[in-house]
Formats: sequence, C-alpha cells, structure tokens
Amino acid sequence: MSTGIGQNAVSNIASAGARTVAVIDIGSTSIRMAIAEIEGQNQVRTIEEVSRAVSLGKDTFTTQSISRESIEECVRILKSYRRLMQEYGITRPEQIRLVATSAVREASNRLAFIDRIYIATGLEVKILDEAEVNRITYMGIQPLLQQNPILKSVKTIIVEVGSGSTEILVVSAGNIQFSNTYRLGSLRMHEQVDRFKTSHAKQRAILETQIRRIVHQISENVGETEIQMVAIGGDVRMAVKNIDSVVAEGPLHRVSTDALLAFARQIGNLHEDDLINRYSMSFADTETLWPALMSYALLAKEFKSQLLFVADTNLRDGLLTELSVRDAWTVELRNQIILSAINLGRRFAFDESHARHVATLCRKLFSDLMQEHQLDQRMELILYLAALLHEIGSFISARSHHKHAMYIIRHSELFGLSERDQLLLSLVVRYQRRSSPQPEHDGYSTLDRNDRIAVAKMAAILRLAIALDESRSERIGTIRCYKEDNRLVIVTRGSEDVSLEQLTIRQSGDLFEEVFGLSVVLRNELE
Repeated sequence: MSTGIGQNAVSNIASAGARTVAVIDIGSTSIRMAIAEIEGQNQVRTIEEVSRAVSLGKDTFTTQSISRESIEECVRILKSYRRLMQEYGITRPEQIRLVATSAVREASNRLAFIDRIYIATGLEVKILDEAEVNRITYMGIQPLLQQNPILKSVKTIIVEVGSGSTEILVVSAGNIQFSNTYRLGSLRMHEQVDRFKTSHAKQRAILETQIRRIVHQISENVGETEIQMVAIGGDVRMAVKNIDSVVAEGPLHRVSTDALLAFARQIGNLHEDDLINRYSMSFADTETLWPALMSYALLAKEFKSQLLFVADTNLRDGLLTELSVRDAWTVELRNQIILSAINLGRRFAFDESHARHVATLCRKLFSDLMQEHQLDQRMELILYLAALLHEIGSFISARSHHKHAMYIIRHSELFGLSERDQLLLSLVVRYQRRSSPQPEHDGYSTLDRNDRIAVAKMAAILRLAIALDESRSERIGTIRCYKEDNRLVIVTRGSEDVSLEQLTIRQSGDLFEEVFGLSVVLRNELE
C-alpha cells in the first residue's frame, strides 16, 4: 500500500541539509519500503511507505528454496521501488539499505536470489543474520523504552513474532541482558501444520501445542517469572486496533493479556474468508494472524504480565536509525555489546579484573598504533571484546584454553555481533598464543584477505597486551608507544620492576614482528 504524493511535493520534499534515504525489508510475506528524510542525527521523518505481498516464506518453509516465479515477482516489485526512489532523488548506494531476513537467509538458493536481484535492479541485498536483526530491533525500540517512565526502569522483554522466527530481547534499566531468536514463526508454523489434512479446529490445537512448547523453552532460557512485555509486529498492531479496551500511551499502546488472548481465540474460530470480509485483510495476512496473536498472548501469560505494551515500530525504523547516526555501532550499542561479552565471561568464571585491564591496554595500543594497523573502529571493538574473553576457555581446561575459548565464542549468543563479527572475534582469541594463523585452520580459511590481515593484526596486539599484564598485578597501566628504527618501543612509568613483562614481551612479540615488521621492547621510566 502506498500513500502516494504528487510530483511537485516530491521536488520540494528535502529540506536544506537533509538527506533522503530508502530502506527496504524483504520479508517472508511482503517487501516493504520506507522513504525518509534525515536531518542531523536521530532526526528522521518518514515521507512514504509502500508494501507489496510476496510468497518467499511459503516457498522456503515448505521446499527450502525460492521458486523462479517468486524471484521474478521480487524483481518486478523492486524495479517499481527503484523508480519511486528515483523520483525522490535516491540514486546513490549510500542512500539505500536493502535487507532480507529468514525467508531468504534459510533458502538453499539464496545466493542465486541476491545475484538475480542485483543483475535486474542494481540493488545489493544484505542478508541479515539473527544477531543483526536483534541489533536493529534494539535500535528501533530503545528510544521508545527511554521515553516511557515504566519501561525505562523495569526489566522488560521485547518480543517480535515474525513470519519465520521470533526475536527476543530482555532489557533491564536500558541494558541488554539476553537476546535470542527462536524458530517460532507464524507463517512457518502455518505451513507446517497445513500439511496435515485435518479439520480447522484440529490444526489450531496442533499449532497451540507447538506454541506452548517453544514459549516454555523461551521462559526457561530467559529465567524470569515476572517481567514486563513489549510486543512488536504487524499482527499485534492489527489486534490493538480492534480491541476496545486498549489504552494509548504516546507511541505505545497498552492492552490486557486476557483481552489479547480472548481476541486471539475469537480470530481462531474464524476462517480466512471471514477474516478478509470482517477486517479487510489480505489472504497472506490471515494465515499468520492467529499463530502470532496466540504466541504473544501465551508468552505474556508465561511471564505473568497482566498488561503488555504494543509498539508501533518495525525493522525499517531500526534501519533508518542506523542510517541517521551513520554508524551501526553507536556508543550506546557498543556499551551493550561489551556488557554482553562481560556477562558471557562471568558465566565462565573469568578473571574480570585482569580481563578488563588487558582490554584497556589493547585500546591504548590500538590508538597508538593507528598508523601501523590502519584498522577501523569496528575492529577496535572486536579487539576489545577479544581481550575481555581471551581466558574464558580456562573454564573447560587450562590446556589449549585459547582453542576452547574460540569454540565457546563461536557457539554463544553475543548481542549485536553478526556471524562474521563473531568469527573474527573468536579467531583473534584463538591466536592469542602459540601458533600464528594458518590457511588450513578452521574458520580462518573462510576469510577474505582483508579479514585475514585484520585478524593477524589484532591477535598480534592482543598478545602484547596480555604480556604487559603477565604478573596480573595491573602494575603496568600507563603506556605510550613509538617507533625507533625497526623496533616498537613501549614505555611505561612508575613500576619499579618490569623484568617479568620484558621477558614475556620478547617471547610473545614474534607474531607482531611477523605482521608489522617491528621487534618489540618494553622500557621502564621511573617517576
């Protein structure tokens, strides 16, 4: 559905100094686009929104691949979106963000899909992994949580039941405590149960059993019995428009769990034709409505939330927020990612004081060596996280703890990190000691050249930072670095005896010399 605007309005839409951008979300049942004007930071004004139905989820969740017909339908839709973007003057790649979620991510022919889109439209599709969806969801919902006096101070679970999966975020006093994605998707469930040639009532009973099972799993993972809930998604927004007892609270709506459950039961007793006639819904929306509403209601019951909030936000809001700040990892988001790493470290009983000190040293080395490594701030954060988590493998065994740490990181949920980011992090930790990176090593062999070089540089810096706190006394705190001939000189002040650290630097500096061509020496200047 398009709001539509006249050509004169298009020509006058952008304010002086403003950027006009477009974000497109290729979902399981539709392709949605938002065109917005961004002025300054966090000043976003949506100009137009359009949506067209597709059958990607039906294809992927039944056959594990996207049909040729569906691919060509996506091409036609995106060509029409491209024409609309051109009317707004949106032509440059930096003005456009095009993403795809579970229906494309899980398709066996996903690469053929994104290649066909690029060939036909010139648009590059970014397939979001689950962690990236969670990060973008947080960026969209976080401002609403901060504006609400209740949600700002209490522990809150944010839930989005999508067509293919359910995203869960647990936030306490503004900090992420838990994030995960579950294969509880409204369309996915509908397609699975539709294979059973049985009555409407029997299908609903099977679906409810499946929902209750995953809801219980979510509850066990979150580990809370009483928590405030915020629901996101088109299905639950449709419900609040049709429940009389809903109370509007600014950008949020408040509804009782019992009222939502009663409405879901009512919807479950209606057939698709009834829903289309009564609520003016598309057929595709009728398939996902009941499973989604039951999932929200049963989750609220599980967490003993008598009331739940419904937010009028979506994935595109988070994408627009990213574009507005020009950096996917804002200061606030970086803090949340670091907190997630610290929580992981605590689960594996890490030496937190030592880990934090090594991380601080890494940050200083990264800054002083900027001209040598030429890495961006994203890599600085990955290095910082590697320093925090470099010893968590010792929880399993002190022997080969660097390899155990790599395994733990690759198989853990770290909020805000993409699959690629998490792989880079795990490899930097893997190479904190012993052998240098080798082409045949698991994970490392899959990296492109730029990532391989980045991993080697970060691992070399991490080894130096670890060596500087070999005594675990944190006695080397203030350092500065400079080049002297073919050597990197690290100068510290105030420590009477750094002979242990000097010896360890000589033993740990081989990788740094191999990567940067500089031997390393530690000098002590007494105050």
